[in-house]
Amino acid sequence: MNNEATVPDERHEPDRRTIRRWQRYLANERLEERVYRDLAERRSGEDREILLALATAESRHQEHWIDLLGERAEKKRAPDLITLSLAFLGRLFGSVFVLALAQQSETSSPYDDDEAASAEMAADERIHAEVVRALAARSRARLSGNFRAAVFGANDGLVSNLALVLGVGAAGVGNHVILLTGVSGLLAGALSMGAGEYISVRSQRELLDASTPDPESRHALADLNIDANELALVFRARGMDSPEADARAHKTIAAAKNEKSPQLPALDSGVDRDELGTGLGAALSSFGFFSSGALIPILPYIFGMSGLPAVILSAGLVGIALLFTGGTVGLLSGTAPGPRALRQLAIGFGAAAVTCLLGLLFGVSTG
Repeated sequence: MNNEATVPDERHEPDRRTIRRWQRYLANERLEERVYRDLAERRSGEDREILLALATAESRHQEHWIDLLGERAEKKRAPDLITLSLAFLGRLFGSVFVLALAQQSETSSPYDDDEAASAEMAADERIHAEVVRALAARSRARLSGNFRAAVFGANDGLVSNLALVLGVGAAGVGNHVILLTGVSGLLAGALSMGAGEYISVRSQRELLDASTPDPESRHALADLNIDANELALVFRARGMDSPEADARAHKTIAAAKNEKSPQLPALDSGVDRDELGTGLGAALSSFGFFSSGALIPILPYIFGMSGLPAVILSAGLVGIALLFTGGTVGLLSGTAPGPRALRQLAIGFGAAAVTCLLGLLFGVSTG
């Protein structure tokens, strides 16, 4: 690797601020290498090889900063916050979170704007971001529908019950009415969410079943005319062009005719149901997490609080939870968690503010 074009003139001693920046870059590269190697230990096959190659690239980048720093490379600096979070979340939550954060880290690399970093290193970081993006996409695809139902169920419970409790409370009703309303909203919403998720997942599975080839049709393959058959039409109906469909049909029929086992090759539907989860699993997850979210706004009232202190504590607890769920969704989507967390907070408090205003108006009109 040739970095000579980017190495500062040795006659000009770098200032203390520059040295600290280079030392931080070196610390980042060292920690990122450890993160990728730790992830590789948890994977196998191609994913493991890709992660080890990324670790090797980070090690190569370290040499650049060590060359620039010389003996000052021995000075230990703390990595930046994103890289530290990357390592922490990797140990705490596993690969899907750390890969999502790694994607964000690689995308925001400072090497593009730093003359001390070589063009090759800046290019490496951009490509690393795309590699990690692909690995993170695989990990996201492994998340079941149950997990997604859980995250969004908790968020719906937070927003809907906070809005309900604040709206009723603003109307001036008693503490027991607010609590009863909150519990009723929790149960009604959780049952509705659970039933909706069950119907949604079951309906998707039924639609997939309707699109899945009849397994009995494979027994007819061996009797088809290999030179003139309708099997090519099946593949063309699935999106293949005519030459590709003819070749696939010829290969499939030949395999069926040569198969001695009574289990002839099945037609491939190309459908993977793993991501859907099960109807019951999605329903239970949605019910449980909606309930856990909807419980938070009524906690102050359960413990006997009332009036403004209860409202402030309820809103504060919900705000913390909204920041967490919004940040989690942002992290899993490969974007910075901060803006997603703040967006979630704004939407939740916006809905609560509207119902609170309506409750105040209703309370005045009936007072």
